[in-house]
Amino acid sequence: MDELKSEIIKFQKERDWKKFHTPENLAKSISIEAAELLEHFQWGKDYSINEVADELADVFNYCILMADALDLDIKEIVLNKMKKNAVKYPVDKARGNAAKYTEL
Repeated sequence: MDELKSEIIKFQKERDWKKFHTPENLAKSISIEAAELLEHFQWGKDYSINEVADELADVFNYCILMADALDLDIKEIVLNKMKKNAVKYPVDKARGNAAKYTEL
C-alpha cells in the first residue's frame, strides 16, 4: 500500500498538481470517476473489464490523494471504519442479509 501511495504522490508531484488537488476538488473528482465507473453497468452486464479497471483505479487514486491532502492514514481509517461496521453488522444478524443495520 505504501508503494502505491508513493507512486501516486510521485506522479502528482512530477506534474505540480498538488495545488489543484484541494479536498473539495478531489471529492468532486472521486464522485465524477465513481459515476464513470457506474456508467459501465448502466445497461446490464455488457461492460469492458479493462475499462472498469481503469475507472476503479481512477477512483482509488483520487481517494489516496484525498487522504494525503487531509493527512489521513488510509490503513488506519479503513480499519477504524471496519470496526464500526462490525458493531453495526454483527455476523449473527448480518450474515446473508442485505438489510440496513437499522433493520437487523
